[in-house]
Amino acid sequence: MSRPSFPLALTSIALACAVALPTLAQARPVTIETQLHAHGAGGSYLALYLTDARGAYAGTLAVAYHKAKYLKHLSDWQRLSATDGKRLAGITGASVGAGRTLKISLELADTLIDAGYELRLDAAEEDLGDTPSAVRIPLTRSGAGQNHAGRGALVRTLRYQLP
Repeated sequence: MSRPSFPLALTSIALACAVALPTLAQARPVTIETQLHAHGAGGSYLALYLTDARGAYAGTLAVAYHKAKYLKHLSDWQRLSATDGKRLAGITGASVGAGRTLKISLELADTLIDAGYELRLDAAEEDLGDTPSAVRIPLTRSGAGQNHAGRGALVRTLRYQLP
């Protein structure tokens, strides 16, 4: 019985990796803008995250907050991400003032787009309360560039851009 030579086996592995890796590693830049209502209250706390087609937590994209003790008010995100020890390792920043816009730029894997994933945004503000899933929209090419209305008194719109 003949065995493939080492150079042939190595070439086969290299060719397989060259075909497979680009599809695994391809990501695209995404810009996400969240416009808040001019509600006259203080800074709002926000958590932007992804869920998969089953509604399971897939990862945190950004969190805006001033004091960690108030993160519990971002209740859907808090509940879904509770076991993720790195949930605050992404983009974090200060709370967002009334009428202001939170704009973030990041890269997302192509495999997440049009695959049943949802962008979700939880919002909370001390005087205006909590709005779990203030925005909940499918992550699709067709939804890019559109203003998606928020619910509640805090979030006016969320928009994401894909190249």
